[in-house]
Amino acid sequence: MNKVVSKAKSKAKVSLKKSKSKPVRKKKKVTFKEHPLSSSEIFNNREIGWLNFNLRVLAEAKDPQNPILERLKFLAISSSNLDEFFMKRVGGLKRQIAYGLSPKSSDGQTPKKQLAMIAKALEPMLKSQQEIYHKLRLELHKENVYVESSDKLNETQKVNLKKYFLNHIYPILTPLSVDPGHPFPFISNLSTSLGISLVQEGKDADEKIFARLKIPKLIDQWVQISGTQKYIHLIDIVKHYVNELFPDMKVMGTVVFKVTRNADSDREDEDAEDLLATIEEELRQRRFAEIVRIEFGSCSDEWLKTFLIKELDLKNEDIHPLPVDFDFNDLQMLVQTLSDELPQETTRYPSWSPIMPANLQEQSSIFSVIDKQDILLHHPFESFSASVERFVSEASEDPLVLAIKMTLYRTGDNSPFIKSLIRAAENGKQVVCLIELKARFDEERNIYWAQELENAGVHVVYGLVGLKTHAKTTLIVRKTVDDELKTYAHIGTGNYNVVTSRFYTDVGLLTCHSEITQELMAFFNYLTGKSLKKDYQHLLIAPINMFQKFKDLIRREVNHAESGRPAQIMGKFNNMEENDISLALYAASQCHVQIQLIVRGFCCVKPEEAKFSKNMKVQSTLGRFLEHSRIFYFRNGKEDPIDGDFYLGSADWMYRNLHARVEAICPVYDRQAKEKLWDILQTYWNDKVQTWSMNSDGSYVKKRKQLNDVGVQKLMMEKALVKTNLTEDDYLSSQETEDQDR
Repeated sequence: MNKVVSKAKSKAKVSLKKSKSKPVRKKKKVTFKEHPLSSSEIFNNREIGWLNFNLRVLAEAKDPQNPILERLKFLAISSSNLDEFFMKRVGGLKRQIAYGLSPKSSDGQTPKKQLAMIAKALEPMLKSQQEIYHKLRLELHKENVYVESSDKLNETQKVNLKKYFLNHIYPILTPLSVDPGHPFPFISNLSTSLGISLVQEGKDADEKIFARLKIPKLIDQWVQISGTQKYIHLIDIVKHYVNELFPDMKVMGTVVFKVTRNADSDREDEDAEDLLATIEEELRQRRFAEIVRIEFGSCSDEWLKTFLIKELDLKNEDIHPLPVDFDFNDLQMLVQTLSDELPQETTRYPSWSPIMPANLQEQSSIFSVIDKQDILLHHPFESFSASVERFVSEASEDPLVLAIKMTLYRTGDNSPFIKSLIRAAENGKQVVCLIELKARFDEERNIYWAQELENAGVHVVYGLVGLKTHAKTTLIVRKTVDDELKTYAHIGTGNYNVVTSRFYTDVGLLTCHSEITQELMAFFNYLTGKSLKKDYQHLLIAPINMFQKFKDLIRREVNHAESGRPAQIMGKFNNMEENDISLALYAASQCHVQIQLIVRGFCCVKPEEAKFSKNMKVQSTLGRFLEHSRIFYFRNGKEDPIDGDFYLGSADWMYRNLHARVEAICPVYDRQAKEKLWDILQTYWNDKVQTWSMNSDGSYVKKRKQLNDVGVQKLMMEKALVKTNLTEDDYLSSQETEDQDR
């Protein structure tokens, strides 16, 4: 881990040449000279950048233009985002401190300093979450929905609620007290609990006993009061009737608390003889990882907090307020319940079923369609099931298909891709699947699927030792009518997951371009047989040639700018923090290359700084769909922007993607596909409804929209509808009919 950190956070260097009003006509070699600025002056902090992203998510919860139930969802998402941030990022910083390490971040901050910065940024965010929740709670009244507490009920309702508690909740609860015969109970990650202080009848008030009551997640977290639109959270009910659990005891006070454990792994799998066993052991250990955060809700006995902090061996910096007396993640369950009760037109986004791509509505084989031209897909505006899922499903049944090779990272439950691969193996095809066991928080599911695939006869590879395989690639080998072999490929930006495909925006390419598919074949040989091919001419493969190729492409734009030719770089991806790429972009900006980046999450560069990034602009787009596409564009001196170079694939401009993961990015050669990608980039860049502009200090300002402006995601839906009105639901319905006919 130390080596990776030291490489990632190497001292930043950037050329600080004076900007000139006109491009320099004479060609000259680009140099990167040592500069007088500190790293904090040229980079923003990654952790604060991530928290700023969560503020933009929270702004969606606050925005009255969004329907009320969608705003509740955004509030829940902001909470689950923080959970993951603490598990991974805060956990990683605390692990570094525990190991006595003090590597500096890109902006020159130590782990201790970053934890202090995080704590300072968190305070107003948690307050904002609380304020937004109470405002949304009041706005629900307009829909005649009331989120109440138990003590606000009338006597009849209280009697009925107590019956419900005794019949449906009480039998599931298990209070665990602490005394010499009962050790302090284990508290699982992200569990919400009720701490209770008790005194036995006849004992002094200072002879307190601690009891912990875990709030069960397997039952409804929201209870509707019969005959009303009133909803009460499970924790409120348990608190109200907690005395029922302790007869002959006096309840002195309660506190709601939630624990978050470290999920940052220090696993070194280079020496692992059995990667599967190593991951399984890590999952067991993660359950008992150190606590990185405890959140306290309302407390009626401060002794409880003191007791918990001592027993869990926590420090002051580990203690945080819980904005309300329940986990905001539970709002997702309330939204699901209310979605069945309230009219969609006023409380939710309009329903959307992805459109079937026009050229895939033919009844002929999908391979014959790809034979005619490449197909550029934009999800969820265009159907994932009717394109990518169909591609693999059809291959599993096609008698001309001889082999299927695929990488899986997060495929979800009940995956149709797993079923297709198993069916292909049963049909006698050569099937190879790399399923990444190290996909964070999906390890257990992926282990299960790997074993299912192996049992069906699929050749399963668990990933490369020391590297996480994040590429999204599929290769199909098929016989032609002339008895020759032809290869088809899908390379995408998102996971092979039919659930997330409906609310993540991603792009993908279906192609039979021989130069691409032949290199993809070599890529799979690298994954399965440790092929050492390094001379990729078309694909960008990490950690082999991707990093250097991107630097070369940036330098090429500089050469064009210095020769007076059009020079432009555009990118749309999730996060950015790779130092060397950032420095190369700074140098390009100084040479008058126009740089436009659409970065959804954190971005460590400082745009529009006169000294080094005057020609760089950064934006961030958020909305009902999670922006997840990774698109890269280099003008390459062309007058017609469509003649420039387009790429798409699985990697962000982050250190881990370019150096510590296996990634695949593909060039796009088809003219029509390039036109579509250019339209996507331009439409997103010009959006004024869902998009934020980044300031050089890392803060963001929402663009100012005009009266009739339409958000970019809605605009993309409208563009898809213009082409066809057949939807993914139509396709899935037809597939069900075909299955029944079989």
